[in-house]
Amino acid sequence: MGLVLAGLMLAMLLGALDQTIMAPALPAVAGALGGLDRMPAVVTAYLVAATVVMPVYGKLGDRYGRKPTMQAAVVIFVAGAVLCGLATSMPQFIAFRAIQGLGGGGLVIGAQAIIGELVSPRERGRYLGLFGAAYIVAAVGGPLVGGFFVDGPGWRWIFALYPPLGLLALVLLSVALKLPRPRTRAPLDVAGAATLGTAVVGIVMVGESGNPAYLALAAAGVVAWLVSARFARDPILPLRLFGDRAFAVPVAISLLIGFALFGTITYLPAYAQIALHTSATQAGLLVTALMGGVLVAAVASGRLITRTGTYKPYPIAGTALAAAGLALLGLAGAGPVVLVFALLLTGLGVGLVMQVMVLAAQNAVEYADLGTATSSVTFVRQVGASAGVALVGALITLRSGISSTSAASLPEAVRGQFAAAVPPVFAAMAPLLVVAFLLALALPARPLRTTAHVEENR
Repeated sequence: MGLVLAGLMLAMLLGALDQTIMAPALPAVAGALGGLDRMPAVVTAYLVAATVVMPVYGKLGDRYGRKPTMQAAVVIFVAGAVLCGLATSMPQFIAFRAIQGLGGGGLVIGAQAIIGELVSPRERGRYLGLFGAAYIVAAVGGPLVGGFFVDGPGWRWIFALYPPLGLLALVLLSVALKLPRPRTRAPLDVAGAATLGTAVVGIVMVGESGNPAYLALAAAGVVAWLVSARFARDPILPLRLFGDRAFAVPVAISLLIGFALFGTITYLPAYAQIALHTSATQAGLLVTALMGGVLVAAVASGRLITRTGTYKPYPIAGTALAAAGLALLGLAGAGPVVLVFALLLTGLGVGLVMQVMVLAAQNAVEYADLGTATSSVTFVRQVGASAGVALVGALITLRSGISSTSAASLPEAVRGQFAAAVPPVFAAMAPLLVVAFLLALALPARPLRTTAHVEENR
């Protein structure tokens, strides 16, 4: 089990790290390949590809086995990274980032689903902190490592990290991971995957471009998916699962958490630099305060869940804490101390909720739907995050009149206008977490199974 866990942690770290390590490298990439105006497309290409394939990986794992699906994700991710390192033009780089995203979307889904198969829900709680640690390392270390390579040997060396780490993860999982073969192999719901993908493209493009016309594309994708799901033999995201509150509530809470949390923290560094006159490094440390809260709460709640077999109190307390933290951000103009405390409170709340929702959804379904349940929670949270970033950005622009969040050479009057406009937008996200709190109260408190899926299906 130790080798398998090491391989899964490596895979999760690769997927999480890639989303943060590229942030400081984007200007250097655009400058080298020619295309500063195409930097948003680099982000969009990876995000769209990774999000679209999440439910596909979940379903493929359920039907064809999680081990080969995970192996394929690692290979695709590493191949995309190698191609990115060799890119000679911006269009090539964007296309290769999309290929990397096709692999990256399966890394986190695969790791969580494999743990869900190997470890009983009762024992799974103590692994939540480890998975949380991978995200913390990525969130804190990613920008630092990316900056080091950009300032030192060059941005292409970022992609030289992935082949050895990916190869090590692939070897560990290939040698040590033993899982039973799935019993059924229904055909893949291609129409459902395509229509869900269309909806995701629309949502992400609204966030990246600010063009509301993409809302029509997202709405058309959702409607088409609902129609296809009623007729598919084995839907990519089965509507029948949503008839069970033990599954539907965690998915809904994940959507709200993604929307409110990521919609807020995306703009926090800009707010700190423009309104509070912090440096870029100090602004980054503010996000570290939030991530520290997430890690502490995830580790503590995971161990308590394993010890007690009870999970419902944690999302109730977590959504309440996170709502209070986001509401407190409305007072962030009082100074950095209030801001740090609000972020720590929010982080503690999120740490009590995010991974527990995966556990609750996995515990609610049968073995055949384990991958689907796992991917549903993560997929919906990512969709919520994309929509949240779009809406919060639009509200900030509307209230402040500033379309650029660069702190460079902004006059004091403009900084003051920005400082007054942003905190109320942050605080406006708190009611969404109040709704999440009410949903957590309605979450069925089902006993956690004490046997793993792999034991039940021998």
